[in-house]
Amino acid sequence: MRMASRSPTPLPPEPDADQLKQAFALFSATSDKLAETYAELQGQVARLSTELAAANGELARRERLSALGEMAAKLAHQLRTPLAAALLYVGQLAGKSLDDQERQRFADKAMGRLRHLERLIADMLAFVKGAQGVVTRFSVVELIGEWQHTLDAHALPRGVVLEVEDESDGVSLEADRQAVLGALINLGENALQASPAGSVVRLHAFVSGGPFVALRVEDQGGGIDAGARERLFDPFFTTRAEGSGLGLAIVKQTADTFGGWVEVDSEPGRGSVFTLFLPTAGVQPGRAEGSEHKT
Repeated sequence: MRMASRSPTPLPPEPDADQLKQAFALFSATSDKLAETYAELQGQVARLSTELAAANGELARRERLSALGEMAAKLAHQLRTPLAAALLYVGQLAGKSLDDQERQRFADKAMGRLRHLERLIADMLAFVKGAQGVVTRFSVVELIGEWQHTLDAHALPRGVVLEVEDESDGVSLEADRQAVLGALINLGENALQASPAGSVVRLHAFVSGGPFVALRVEDQGGGIDAGARERLFDPFFTTRAEGSGLGLAIVKQTADTFGGWVEVDSEPGRGSVFTLFLPTAGVQPGRAEGSEHKT
């Protein structure tokens, strides 16, 4: 069954300059607090490492603490860059010599940085919390319909066509619906960002191996080289200046949590295919015998 692309949902009106100033003042305070928290975290890491020196499992615990400190440092760096740009644009809005066109241009740039910050924070929270929501039963056809509705508004301005093919035979999944939808949207957004105007991004849902549903997202972008493919699911690894480096890590985390896995097939010049496999409702979590994780 193919579902045609729908018209995008109208975007909400842009906030005025006063609203922007208040928003970025809050983000500035948050950034300062984050820097303080990171400094405290580093101190705790050092103290805990010393206290755990004589305990069993010392190496594993120290590695986890070190990874936590590294994560905090990378997040602080990623937040400060767009925050600094946003504050600069907001400062420009206060200029009395700006005409309406220039004021709108700076407002658009500031809102772009604000949305980027919002996405960074959302990705970080999703990664830290993991897929810990309420597990419910939901149909695959409902899931992919919501996926298309969400991404239509992103595809249209890029000149990319979304196509959906449902061969899931009416099966359902048993998982945290929002976590699975978020993982699938991450794959779709990556595909859109890699796709040139006039190309197609396709979501194909089908039953694979009996107890699993495959959710395959294909793009016609430039593909991924072998070196990058090996690190795609590592937290904070990204090949894009605007990327958080957590999108694919969240996809893998979601797959692992609910007994599935994710595969990628890509080569430079011929696009990419990401496939999320999840067990159908009623199947005990676990990998299918003989299944392979491609990278």
